[in-house]
Amino acid sequence: MPSKNDQPYKGKANLNVLFGDDETDESPEKVLSIDSIKLPASQPRRYFDAQAMQSLVESIKADGILQPLLVRPLGNNLYELIAGERRYRAAHEIGLKEVPVTIRELTEQQALRIALVENLQREDLNPVEETEGILELLSHHLECSTDDVSKLLYRMQNDVQRTNDNVIIQPEAETVIKVFEQLGKMGWESFVSNRLSLLKLPEDILEKLQEGKIEYTKARAIAKVKDEKSRKDLLETAILENLSLTQIKERIAAIKTGTTEEKAESGLKNQIKEALTKANKSKVWSDPKKQKRLQKILTDLEALLVT
Repeated sequence: MPSKNDQPYKGKANLNVLFGDDETDESPEKVLSIDSIKLPASQPRRYFDAQAMQSLVESIKADGILQPLLVRPLGNNLYELIAGERRYRAAHEIGLKEVPVTIRELTEQQALRIALVENLQREDLNPVEETEGILELLSHHLECSTDDVSKLLYRMQNDVQRTNDNVIIQPEAETVIKVFEQLGKMGWESFVSNRLSLLKLPEDILEKLQEGKIEYTKARAIAKVKDEKSRKDLLETAILENLSLTQIKERIAAIKTGTTEEKAESGLKNQIKEALTKANKSKVWSDPKKQKRLQKILTDLEALLVT
């Protein structure tokens, strides 16, 4: 029989999955005053799509809150919200005085881990939220900072590439692999290759990605444009015209070609300017043969400029 820690997170998040146990006697549902429920100091979810929130508000107006919020007692008749922040915010917007809840006794660390897993099971997370959430979850399992988790993941990637072998026996690496298997969203190697770099995107691109206005594959491509103005223009066009990834790459190639031509033109102008400066300072004027050659060069240049 699998241990409590072996219980996977796969599938729709329910209490058994979130708590990692096989208990079937869940805490009974109760109704609490919404004013007695407080948001935790550390919130796994930071971004809320306005349109999705409005849809949830309308749904709750019509049918009420169908799934109870998960809370833990803090004492003095106060409770901390663990899962269900969107429902909590929608209830506040509507003006509900009471909400259905499930109460569980949890430590602060257990509560945060459950909140992370619950959020990661949602289908409406943007790629940045998902990336940050997975890093945070790994940091709790490994008991280290998210920066240290990122470094570990890159070391794991380097080890696999160097040895051409996906068998990793370090305890920390085994923990990472196990967490990704339990989440069932993607492999750790795909996460390192495709997701970690998202957190290093330019601020303007990161913002649009967080708002769900552009896919992460397109965002990564646009981020390769070094010129800030060109990058911002391309980002805006890609969103307004819903450009495909292929079209974006074509625009990027055109930008690079234009930049190369501009550099070549600038370099040629500087070369001519430097040549004229040297000619004015040179002793070429005292040598009839050199004067004759210089005259021919100037004649050819004038003819080129006319055509």
